[in-house]
Amino acid sequence: MDNINTIIIFLGCIIGIILFGKIFVMPIKKIIKLVINSIIGGLIIVFINWIGTSFNLHIGLNIITSIFVRDTWNSWSNITYNI
Repeated sequence: MDNINTIIIFLGCIIGIILFGKIFVMPIKKIIKLVINSIIGGLIIVFINWIGTSFNLHIGLNIITSIFVRDTWNSWSNITYNI
């Protein structure tokens, strides 16, 4: 009798973990995508600042500008490819 209760609790925990995982998979994917896009946006800003020093151009590097630069970079590439 004690083994049956242990098996039922074990199976219930496995089902609970699966359901909990399915609920939070989508937000985790969005967070990972935001982090990757922020890193790429930061690298683009560093590149623009490196090139822009000869033209007296500077963009401040913080999380908001890196997300914005990456987002607009994607928008411009979509516009040029769709023409």
